[in-house]
Amino acid sequence: MHVPDGFINVPVSVATGAVAAGAVAVSLRGARRELDERTAPLAGLVAAFVFAVQMLNFPVAAGTSGHLLGGALAAILVGPYTGVLCISVVLLMQGILFADGGLTALGVNITDMAVVTTVVAYTLFRGLVKVLPRTRRSVTAASFVAALVSVPAAALAFTAMYALGGTTDIPIGKVLTAMVGVHVLIGIGEAVITALTVGAVLAVRPDLVYGARGLTAPLKLRVGGELVDAAPEPAAVPVPAAPVAAGPVAARSTRAFWATGLVTALVLAGFVSFYASSSPDGLEKVAADQGIDKKTEPHHTDDSPLAGYGVKDIADGRISGGLAGVIGVGATVAVGSGIFWVVRRRRGAQEAGQVPAGTV
Repeated sequence: MHVPDGFINVPVSVATGAVAAGAVAVSLRGARRELDERTAPLAGLVAAFVFAVQMLNFPVAAGTSGHLLGGALAAILVGPYTGVLCISVVLLMQGILFADGGLTALGVNITDMAVVTTVVAYTLFRGLVKVLPRTRRSVTAASFVAALVSVPAAALAFTAMYALGGTTDIPIGKVLTAMVGVHVLIGIGEAVITALTVGAVLAVRPDLVYGARGLTAPLKLRVGGELVDAAPEPAAVPVPAAPVAAGPVAARSTRAFWATGLVTALVLAGFVSFYASSSPDGLEKVAADQGIDKKTEPHHTDDSPLAGYGVKDIADGRISGGLAGVIGVGATVAVGSGIFWVVRRRRGAQEAGQVPAGTV
């Protein structure tokens, strides 16, 4: 759903740019509360993983494909504020390096794909988690529903922006029907990917899933036909050497998880992406069918060495696309991790009293 330059007029593009800038500023503050020593590097990994999976277009209808938007996945794994930043980093990398999504439309894309998807998905996710049983299956099920709804919500948001600033005279009812219809189907794919990923992380490291924090419920025992809380286990006698060993063990465990996730992202972007559907995605298909793309403008980085997710001057499509994917994952994890490291450091400095609480 990457909106190119020329779909939305200048006033609305400027307005959405202001909205996106404000959302990123708010998210930078909010992310300081969500990030700690373990989750800060994982946030960069989530951004890289979303970048990789977005390269895997899957068929949804005749001549149409879809791809992950990622707002729901990022929000559930690392928190809603950090999730907005993750998707914003992905969109920035795609726009600058790969000519995917217009630069003057960056505000439109961040507002639509980062802010709307994250807010809608996480709000629905939290509501479902509160009413469902406190189990890992419930978190996975809530992830599925939240991701499913977030995609047509983004389609609705784009339609609203197009109604305000579309550059072609197309009946808005046709745009709405086409956009929502195809993106409901894409939402199913989004939901499956999100639920599978969240479920996989819950299975190996549930402590790293932001949306599952506080999931553990007190143990219940049946006494005289009634369920009562079990008595807490007595505290273990402290062993002097234990605190020294616990830190390195936990760090190694997190590093192993991070390395596994990075390798997975590299394999998806560098190899599996070659087998992705080549059909136009939902927005591209609707734009072509309805005439929204009549005033599309050339991308400002069309001459980029990586434009179109291929490396310039490499003739072999498999090698060119795979290398571009690997470069994209590397650039995204580097930029994302750098941003989240700075945010985490500023939190630490603020807690130490070195940075005023009101600064970003």
